Amino acid sequence: MTVFTEETRARAREIIARYPADRSRSALLPLLHLVQSEEGYVSPAGIAFCAEVLGLNKAQVGAVASFYTMYKRRPTGDWLVSVCTNTMCNVLGGQEVYDTLAEHLGVGHDETTADGTITLEHAECLAACDYGPVMTVNYDFFDNVDPQTAVGVVDELRAGGRPVPSRGARLCTLKEMSVQLAGFADEREGAVADGVPGEPTLRGLRLAQEHGIAVSGFDPNTPIRSKAEAAEKAKAAAPKPAPAAKAEAGTPAAGNGARPAGNAGAGEPAPAAAAAGSTTRDVKAPDAKSPEVRAAETRQPDAQTAVPDAPGTKVPADGVPPSPRDAQEAEAAGAAANPPAGDGKPAGDEAGAQERNLREAEAGAGAGSPNASDRGAQK
Repeated sequence: MTVFTEETRARAREIIARYPADRSRSALLPLLHLVQSEEGYVSPAGIAFCAEVLGLNKAQVGAVASFYTMYKRRPTGDWLVSVCTNTMCNVLGGQEVYDTLAEHLGVGHDETTADGTITLEHAECLAACDYGPVMTVNYDFFDNVDPQTAVGVVDELRAGGRPVPSRGARLCTLKEMSVQLAGFADEREGAVADGVPGEPTLRGLRLAQEHGIAVSGFDPNTPIRSKAEAAEKAKAAAPKPAPAAKAEAGTPAAGNGARPAGNAGAGEPAPAAAAAGSTTRDVKAPDAKSPEVRAAETRQPDAQTAVPDAPGTKVPADGVPPSPRDAQEAEAAGAAANPPAGDGKPAGDEAGAQERNLREAEAGAGAGSPNASDRGAQK
């Protein structure tokens, strides 16, 4: 069983300290890279180590290690050569590159050469379709490869050389790469100084420069803020809302011309409801029918829809509608039950009530006039 060095254990504690105490298991992914950096793969001892420092069981750790292809479960060479054989690269010759390397090295997928130098593998996609066919060595790119180019790269690696990738940093071994994936910087001199972006990546930038296309107000020197800092800055720059004006009691809102509720003058009509969907009932205009006809219609519905509590109404028995004669008798009885008032207007009639009020007002005014007593004296 492998005994991990004190340096590895110190790095493990540093990794775990990056996470909250109740989220320490989130450190599992970088810890798996860490143990791979010491052994060249995630061994059973590495599984047990991660479970020990995180307080997990080995089944939980093994499930994660077996899910991600970047964690190797058996010894791997110093140089992991991955050839993309997915759709785009395959159409451009990726499978031919892989077949040539397999024959040249004498190994198949996920197998390592006898000298322990190179491990070859298929790769589903290396996310660089515009550079296809693509091959990586320890995840650094070699673009637009063909069978001859690929053979030249692996031969240089086996001879102890380090060919220059198409873009990215200079090559390092799989163990050195695993340290970086665990979250520790590459300490080699000039480790990240080599490599340039590929032309297909820069094509959009070149076109924008040629045609004068740029983001309005873009300043490349503007610092990149965190979400919290950006939100705080936006909050500080936002205009503060003006304080709402206090309305005096009984004073109508400015500009609406509406009289406050309950302040309508005597004899003034209440304002009509203007809002759509108002629940105020519409007042129907008076029709030209005589008071007698309206009273009869009010008191005597149609014989087919007789209301039981209407005066003078005969309710048909057993669902048999009344005869026309019965309807005429019911109408006469209803009219007799509601005789006209003394002024010839039915009780409750609006026009008749207004006329009576007018007469009473004239009589009262006459009784209170200064000539009333004179007329009485003359009589």
